[in-house]
Amino acid sequence: MVGISGASGTPYAKAVLTALIDAGETIDLVVSRAARLTILDETGLPFRDARWRGDLAAWLGRDDLDGVRHWSAGDLAAGPSSGSYRVRGMVVVPASTAACAGIAIGLSKDLLQRAADVNLKERRPVVVVPRETPVSRSHLVHLLSLHDAGAIVLPASPGFYAGASELQQLVDFVAGRVLDAIDVPHTLYQRWRGELGSGREAE
Repeated sequence: MVGISGASGTPYAKAVLTALIDAGETIDLVVSRAARLTILDETGLPFRDARWRGDLAAWLGRDDLDGVRHWSAGDLAAGPSSGSYRVRGMVVVPASTAACAGIAIGLSKDLLQRAADVNLKERRPVVVVPRETPVSRSHLVHLLSLHDAGAIVLPASPGFYAGASELQQLVDFVAGRVLDAIDVPHTLYQRWRGELGSGREAE
C-alpha cells in the first residue's frame, strides 16, 4: 500500500509508484486531501477521486495502471482500514509531520493514517518517508514513537556517493532505498561497492 500525504516531495511518491509498477507489484493507493493540493502545486496537475485513473496516468506519464487500486482518503470503510485486508505492508511517501504525528498516536483521522495504524498493529512493514527540515522536538518524538512501534523511518535524504549528476537521480536514490526497505528489486541507483569513486563513470 502507498499513502501520499501533504508534505512537499511528490517526486519521491512518483518515483516509488513508477518503480513498483515496473516491478509488477499491485498497489493500493490513498492520497490525502492535503496531498492533492501539494500535487497540484508541485506539478500543476489535479488529483481527483472521481478521475483518479486519468489524473494518475497524467502525473506518472503512463497508463499501465491495471495493478493500481485507488481508495478515497475519506473512506474509512475501505478495505485497507481493516487488518483482515491483506497487503504486504505500507509506504507513506512523502510523510508530512502531521501524518507522522497522527500515525504515531493512532489518530486515524483519514484512511492513510488508519491504514498505517492497521499495518503497524498487524506487524507488517511500514515505511515512513518524512521530508521536513529542520525538525522540532515534537517531530522527533513522533518519529521515535513510530520507530518503537516497528515502522522504518526513512528520511528523504539522498546520498551522493552514487555520482548523481541530475535531480532525478537524487530522487531515485531515495525511492530505491524505500524499495530496499520493502524488499522490492530495482535498479534505481548505483550501490556502494566499498571503493572510492565506484559510483562514478570512468572519465
